[in-house]
Amino acid sequence: MSRARSRLRAALFLAAASARGVTTQVAARRGLSAWPVPQEPSMEYQDAVRMLNTLQTNAGYLEQVKRQRGDPQTQLEAMELYLARSGLQVEDLDRLNIIHVTGTKGKGSTCAFTECILRSYGLKTGFFSSPHLVQVRERIRINGQPISPELFTKYFWRLYHRLEETKVDLAVVEVGIGGAYDCTNIIRKPVVCGVSSLGIDHTSLLGDTVEKIAWQKGGIFKQGVPAFTVLQPEGPLAVLRDRAQQISCPLYLCPMLEALEEGGPPLTLGLEGEHQRSNAALALQLAHCWLQRQDRHGAGEPKASRPGLLWQLPLAPVFQPTSHMRLGLRNTEWPGRTQVLRRGPLTWYLDGAHTASSVQACVRWFRQALQGRERPSGGPEVRVLLFNATGDRDPAALLKLLQPCQFDYAVFCPNLTEVSSTGNADQQNFTVTLDQVLLRCLEHQQHWNHLDEEQASPDLWSAPSPEPGGSTSLLLAPHPPHTCSASSLVFSCISHALQWISQGRDPIFQPPSPPKGLLTHPVAYSGASILREAAAIHVLVTGSLHLVGGVLKLLEPALSQ
Repeated sequence: MSRARSRLRAALFLAAASARGVTTQVAARRGLSAWPVPQEPSMEYQDAVRMLNTLQTNAGYLEQVKRQRGDPQTQLEAMELYLARSGLQVEDLDRLNIIHVTGTKGKGSTCAFTECILRSYGLKTGFFSSPHLVQVRERIRINGQPISPELFTKYFWRLYHRLEETKVDLAVVEVGIGGAYDCTNIIRKPVVCGVSSLGIDHTSLLGDTVEKIAWQKGGIFKQGVPAFTVLQPEGPLAVLRDRAQQISCPLYLCPMLEALEEGGPPLTLGLEGEHQRSNAALALQLAHCWLQRQDRHGAGEPKASRPGLLWQLPLAPVFQPTSHMRLGLRNTEWPGRTQVLRRGPLTWYLDGAHTASSVQACVRWFRQALQGRERPSGGPEVRVLLFNATGDRDPAALLKLLQPCQFDYAVFCPNLTEVSSTGNADQQNFTVTLDQVLLRCLEHQQHWNHLDEEQASPDLWSAPSPEPGGSTSLLLAPHPPHTCSASSLVFSCISHALQWISQGRDPIFQPPSPPKGLLTHPVAYSGASILREAAAIHVLVTGSLHLVGGVLKLLEPALSQ
């Protein structure tokens, strides 16, 4: 196979994930490279991303598909056809050493841990995950780094032109319905599989119970390929066990990280939060199994430490993590997941939690981080929530889980970096309309205000007259009619929300000048003075990875370079 074709395989198929964040894969291999390659004339990175965006399923078509959904098995068949048209065959994928991971939360972190462990052994890795935070090219990582804009552009256009030359009609393969029928399930011979924590998510696509979702996720199991999962509720765990038994897939339950630490020093994780220990435990098993099977040239299975432990699932091997494993866990980075940015008086807490269980974990992490903080010597501290939720999730349920954090202010905005994203192709999303996302933010505010009324929490914010000489407000919400709901605001984009929250006090996020009318809303005006005088401002950004990505784009400009 030519070098160009070999790199195409590495860039596109070494690791693959659902565009809705349903499935993630990691692969390790010797000989991969991500150095810059010559670009085709007049082919810029943003041009490639804009063309990619035109292939997104638009909002109207997506609704039609939901109403007229046919046999999802045809999705995998279509994927094989697209693969052949790209110049590859399924057999080409069979030769790759792939780790296939699914779940509703923690799969990205699990793969980040696994990939870093394998790199600590000197292996070269490919990693595909979704969605991206700032730039599309983040989805494809070689040796822990997003591929270069030049490499993404080169192979995007090469693949695009090849598909254009062989197309019969215009069609788009949608990735995202889960393990069983997900397009990434075209992988027939992974080295090892993993299932991270399961919860209720994407119910319109996966099912309305955790058991149905577990059935979907168990679809990645392959005959004779070892699989690992973490502790789950009894129902989903039984479903995973039954699916594994039906196809003769050896399935093991990962022991808690404490069992692997016994007899050695505690393991240090590069990702904060107690819930990351479960992801790290799964990652250790995946890496350990992958390394063992490579040493045995693909033969053999792990030996369970105890049979029939929980719901007839054997316990995965308990072993002492090596120094390479410890180093990999400690050096793991995964932006947007339990990430903390400390900048002057502002501390930004970023976590893309978007399910009930992941938001609960986010709340525990945030509250623990606040308890361990260094308190300022003088002046008040302010807690701010920046939130948005998308898809078929229940925002009222998620917001209720966030209330114990005792926020002084709740801010809602769409996942739009600026009012118009036309100049930034990486942030465009054609699967929803602008009206839909703005109305959803107002609904979030209503849910929050209703929860405030239920709790009858005291009003911490005064509402003086609007700023003199102000123009029309950029805030979407009118003045709240009840004083108890005066601690919430809706902004039209992430940039305006961050400008109000930071009040120019973030040393890196310094917009040229605040837009006129940003403070004409009386609550925004009064809150601005409190934020300017606060000794410390703690901002939790959560509810959507896309929201976190937009915030990171503004707070960390280097990520867009």
